Amino acid sequence: MKLAGPSSAAASGLARLSRRAGRLVLVPLLVVALSAAAIAADKPAGQPEHDNFHFLGEMNKASTVMVVETKIVPPELGKKIARAVDQVIKDGNQPGAKRPGDYLQYEPLILALAGPDGSRMHSGRSRQDILSTTRRLMQRERTLALMAAMIESKAQLLAVAENNLDTIVPAYTNGVQAQPTTYAHYLLAFASVFGRDSARLKEAYARLNMSPLGAGALGTSSFPVDRRRLAELLGFDGVVENSYDAAQLGALDQGVELVGLCSNAALAIGLLVQDMHTQYHQTSPWITIQEGRLTGTSSIMPQKRNPYALNVLRLQASEVVGGAFTFQLEAHNVTPGMPDYKRDQVGKTLDLTANAFVKLADLMNHLVIDRQRALQEVDAEYSTTTELADILQRDADVPFRVGHHFASDLVNYGRANKLKPADIPFDVVRQLYAEAVKSFDFPKAEFPLTQERFRTSLTAQNMLASSKGLGGPQRAETVRMLAAEKGRLDQDAAWLKAQRDKLARAQDTLDRTFSRLGQ
Repeated sequence: MKLAGPSSAAASGLARLSRRAGRLVLVPLLVVALSAAAIAADKPAGQPEHDNFHFLGEMNKASTVMVVETKIVPPELGKKIARAVDQVIKDGNQPGAKRPGDYLQYEPLILALAGPDGSRMHSGRSRQDILSTTRRLMQRERTLALMAAMIESKAQLLAVAENNLDTIVPAYTNGVQAQPTTYAHYLLAFASVFGRDSARLKEAYARLNMSPLGAGALGTSSFPVDRRRLAELLGFDGVVENSYDAAQLGALDQGVELVGLCSNAALAIGLLVQDMHTQYHQTSPWITIQEGRLTGTSSIMPQKRNPYALNVLRLQASEVVGGAFTFQLEAHNVTPGMPDYKRDQVGKTLDLTANAFVKLADLMNHLVIDRQRALQEVDAEYSTTTELADILQRDADVPFRVGHHFASDLVNYGRANKLKPADIPFDVVRQLYAEAVKSFDFPKAEFPLTQERFRTSLTAQNMLASSKGLGGPQRAETVRMLAAEKGRLDQDAAWLKAQRDKLARAQDTLDRTFSRLGQ
């Protein structure tokens, strides 16, 4: 998909608004592009398919190049080994062929073609550093896939935000309506959270993309293994220097970091989805999902329109958190060198998290926002009374606590008499104010606002327009923050492209150098 930037709003996935049954429906101009195969397989678009066999082949290619360059193996023998390594890879890539992921099962395939001398390619290596390297290669690929899914999801979220700059919605604290905001301001808060997730991912990637290969079991070997060359050929940015750390310890803390950031992102997804789901508890929700692929019906209750997309995504977010906790439990209370924390739980959690972000992008692309109903929800409550107290202090020099006390009495009266804020008679307002200020011995007992000013002070439009603070819901700030988030999204996309380009160059170098060995 083409990512949105501040200068390319027309192609940013912005939604076209149309009326359908009295509701504002988001009709995307540019939908997040997922291949039919990816959707059918329930995998993120571009999800890596590389398995242990593939990465064993890449490591064997790099090792063959290195042992020839360092003269551990003479060129003629290197040619023989290279041809065997290449043939094993080609054989494994045939439909239905066996693709062993354990080196002890893989090496006999090479020896069958090159004889015992084929094992010289393994000089200075161990299954220990091979496994550590395999995990990092697989996690590297999945970390980049996760970043791609996060970028797609955030692009769609920003598109919805841009189409709802003036959509007034209720916001809640402690599960109770607190103050009005705009849906754009609300979504930009989540964009900020997901932005921190992408920042953590980039930081983690820098620590992940370091090579353990050549560390041996834990103490290297007497062969002149060039670990830096191996790292370069495999696209790593450097080496995990201490060989004991490289082979035995790094998988633990690196794994904890990766599953931790997955868990963090999943918790934010859960917050967003659960907040949407509460709308379905109401008879007239202001946010729903377009009926179709992401919703369902009941086998007995014809009125039901079940938000299956919310159910599935919320559960998957919980599974990510559970996957992260599973890895921590596996890694807990074991001695160094044990296999418990070297398995594939981290990769599974990365895959699940990437898929959750793809589902989130799909969900955001199918939201229906009823602006009128959202405003009715705000107008039926007293969530603007904070601004009433502010106006009394700012315009009439009434101390905030006095104004707050009056506003609270106003709320109590309105609720007791089942009145909306706009329906409370103005003479009652003045009477309530006079009674409220008595408890503070405040000398100004006459209500200082005109009826028109009082009515205006209780509107959500006034409260939002009056906001002055940095990062607030006022339109100017929301537009500024939207542009900033688009800029950060562009930076993430550029970073992802740079990493993939760098890996592609390393792959090309490895392929060409290895190919020359067999000639």
